[in-house]
Amino acid sequence: MIQLEHLTRRFGQKTAVDDISVNIKDGCITGFIGPNGAGKTTTIHMMTGVLEPSEGSVLINGINLKEKPIEAKKQFALVPDSPDLFVRLSAREYVQLLCAIYETDPKRAEENLAKYARRFEIEDVLDSKMQSYSHGMRQKAIITAALCTDPDVLILDEPMTGLDPVASFQLKEIMKERAAQGKAVFFSTHVLEVAEKLCDAILIINQGKIVYEGTLDELRALHPECASLEEVFMEVVGSE
Repeated sequence: MIQLEHLTRRFGQKTAVDDISVNIKDGCITGFIGPNGAGKTTTIHMMTGVLEPSEGSVLINGINLKEKPIEAKKQFALVPDSPDLFVRLSAREYVQLLCAIYETDPKRAEENLAKYARRFEIEDVLDSKMQSYSHGMRQKAIITAALCTDPDVLILDEPMTGLDPVASFQLKEIMKERAAQGKAVFFSTHVLEVAEKLCDAILIINQGKIVYEGTLDELRALHPECASLEEVFMEVVGSE
């Protein structure tokens, strides 16, 4: 579970994220949606320790991120919004590095690597340096590495960007599998159709504030005049 308590981030006079308090539950897929510049990535950066909040706190499985950063960070794996990480390493080397940091059992890490490399169809390039990969191939490698650590909490920032249809399908299936195992899956997306088909719960952020938290069915019930999720979304963010 992820608990955000009065989370706020300011950049000078601008408040990018404004007093967010939400619980992201285990055993479900939570989608995080909002317009460009609404505060999605800033929130994720605070959730994962990339940015320090101006105010508020983050708890991962009950562990305070500020008070026990190493212990808290071992509870989750992050797929960032850019896959251009450690590109002078091969995918296999990157997985080994990440699993060593997380202290993942080496045998389990190798089993996971074989499984996810097969599902994302990167078996043939595992020993090639990632700088030779396309954007989509790098994205597959970064996702594979995160999954190899077998985290209790999986946080993904726009994970479908650059993925081909087969890889997108595999990632969605993996997210469902992890939620079914009782693990928390939290991801940001700007593709409403993905959120509609995949999510058990959604958070909508606009201008740094959470403007909706709940299920899609509950959201639709609040806006019966809207024929599609897209219309509902425009109604919610357009009214702010």
